[in-house]
Amino acid sequence: MIKILLLFCAFYDLGPTSQQSKSTATLSNVTIYQSGAQLEHVATEQLKSGNQELVIDGISSHLDINSIRVNCASAVTILGIEFNNNFLGEENLSPFAVEIKDSIDRLQSKIQQLNIQINTNTELLDVLRSNRDLRGSQSGMSVAELSKLMEYYKTKSLDVQTELMNLNNKKKDLQNQVSKLNNQLTEEQKKNTKSSGRLTLQLNVATAGKFDFNITYFSSQAYWTPYYDIKCNSIKDPLDITYKAKIFQSTGIDWKKVKLSLSTASPQTHGAAPLLRTWFLGYINPIVRMDKKLSETNTYGALQGRAPGLEINKESNITGSTVIIRGSSSITGSNDMLYVVNGLPMEANEFQKIDPESIKDITVLKDANATAIYGARGSNGVVVATLKSGLEDYISVSESTLEVVYDIDIPYDVPTNGKAQIATLKNEKLQATYKHYAVPKLSKDVYLLAEVANWETMNFLPGEANIIFEGTFIGKSFLDPATEKDTLNLTLGVDKRVVVKKELMKDFSSVKFVGSNKTQNITYDISVRNNKNEPIQLTLKEPFPISTTKEIVVSLEEHSNGNVNDEIGVVTWQLNIPAGNTDKKRIGYSVKYPKNKKVNL
Repeated sequence: MIKILLLFCAFYDLGPTSQQSKSTATLSNVTIYQSGAQLEHVATEQLKSGNQELVIDGISSHLDINSIRVNCASAVTILGIEFNNNFLGEENLSPFAVEIKDSIDRLQSKIQQLNIQINTNTELLDVLRSNRDLRGSQSGMSVAELSKLMEYYKTKSLDVQTELMNLNNKKKDLQNQVSKLNNQLTEEQKKNTKSSGRLTLQLNVATAGKFDFNITYFSSQAYWTPYYDIKCNSIKDPLDITYKAKIFQSTGIDWKKVKLSLSTASPQTHGAAPLLRTWFLGYINPIVRMDKKLSETNTYGALQGRAPGLEINKESNITGSTVIIRGSSSITGSNDMLYVVNGLPMEANEFQKIDPESIKDITVLKDANATAIYGARGSNGVVVATLKSGLEDYISVSESTLEVVYDIDIPYDVPTNGKAQIATLKNEKLQATYKHYAVPKLSKDVYLLAEVANWETMNFLPGEANIIFEGTFIGKSFLDPATEKDTLNLTLGVDKRVVVKKELMKDFSSVKFVGSNKTQNITYDISVRNNKNEPIQLTLKEPFPISTTKEIVVSLEEHSNGNVNDEIGVVTWQLNIPAGNTDKKRIGYSVKYPKNKKVNL
C-alpha cells in the first residue's frame, strides 16, 4: 500500500502545474504583397492569475515561424510560443457544397429504390422462365391450352423486361447526375480546404482579467498581381484605364470580412548594394547587336508604361451616425434640415443610418445658398451627400519611399482556394495621342498606337492589359512601366481601313558584274492608302542592310527625304495622309560584294 501511495504521489508531482485555456483567433487585417502577405489576428480570452497555457486556433497553417509576433497587455508575460498544425479541425462546407451533398444523398436514395425494383423484376422474370419450363414438360395439354400459356408468358415476360429496361435507364441517368454532382462537390471542397494552425502560449498572468492578444505573422501562400483594362471609344477620346488586382491565397483559412491592403513592396527581397566586379572584354556579334537595336526601335506593342461646417461621428457602441452642422442646431434639435442623398431627399433618421465610410462627398448649404436651390425646404440648411458607387471609391492610396499601398475600406472575402479574386483599385482617364504605325518588311498590317504622357501618376506595375477599342476586345498587351521615356506606347490593334503595299521596282533593280565584284541594286516603292473619313498620322519604317565587313559595301541611293539612322539601318517617314488619299515613298540601295560570295539579300 505504501508503494502505491508513493507511486501516486510521484505521478501527481509530474502532472501539469498550470491550467489550459483555449481561444479562436479572428482575422482582422491582411496586407498583401506581390509575394506573400502579413496577417493580423485578434484573440480574446478570460484568464486567471498565475502560470498557464493558452491555445489559440484559427491561424494559417502556412506561415513563417520566425515572423510570429504576439502583443498583449502588460499584465500578461509571454514565456514561450509554440506553433503546430491543427489537422483535427472541423471542415466548414459552404452552403452551396451542403446543397450539393444533400442532392447527392437524395439521388442515392432513389438509386437504392430503383435497385430494389430491378431485383424484384429480375426475380419475377426468373420465376416466369422456370415456370414456363415446368409447364412445357407436362403432358396431356391441348393445343389451345398450350397456345394460351405461351401467349401469357410472352406478354408477361415482355412487360417485365420492358420495365427492367426503363428502370435501368432511370438508374443510369441518376448515376450520371450523381457523378456530375460529385465532381462539382470535389471542386467546391477545394475552395474550403482548411488546415488551420495553432499557437500554444506559455503565460504568466499578474492579475486575472479579459485580455486581447494581437497576432501578426507572414505567410508566403498569398500574393496579388496587377492587370489593366484599357478602353478607347474613339481616337478623339482619352484612354480609359482601369487598374485592377488579382488576389490569390491558399493560407488554409478563409478570409471573411477582412480589411485588405495591397502593397507594391516585396518583403522577401533582401536588397544589397551592388558589388563591383572585374570587367572582362571579349568579341561581340555585330549582327546580333544591330538586330537587338532594330527590335527596340520598332517595338510599339508594349506599354512602358469633407465639407466645411459638417461633422459626422461614427459611434462605436450603436448603429448609425451623428450629424452636426456648425452654426446650426443638431439634427436632434427643433430645426428640420433637408437631406439630399444622390440627388434624392431623405429622412433624417434614414440619413443617420448611413455608414460614414460609404459617403464619398458632402456639401453643406446654408441660408440663401440653400433656399436658392431647394426653396423653402432648405431654409434650415441642406446637407447634400454623394455615396460611393464603385469599389474604386473605397480605395485610398498612400505612397512612401519604397512602396505604394492601396487600402480597401470595405470588408472583403477571399476563400482559401488559390483562385483569383478581382479588386478594382482605381480608374483614370489619360490623354493620348493616336498614331498609325507600319513596317511593311515585317507585316502587311497597319497598327493604331496610343502615346500616353503623364502616366507616372498611375503608379503602374508590370502586368497584362486587356485592350478594348470601340467596344470590341482587341486582345492582350503587356504594360511595362520600366522605361526612362516620357511617354508610354500602346498598340490598340490593326486598322484595316489603312492599307500599306510594298512593291519591288524591277525597272530600277539590277545586277552588275565589274571585275571580281558583283553590284546589286534594289528599289522598293511603298504606298499607304487612307480609306478612313478622317486624316491620319502614320509612322512608316523600312530597313536597309548594314555591312559587317569591308568587302561588302552598302550605299543608300534613295530614301524620299526620310529620316535615316545609319547605325541600325532604318529609314523613318512621318506621314500626314488626308482622308481618301494615298502617299508613296521610295527606298533604294546598292550592295557591292565579291562575286564568288553569297550575301543574304
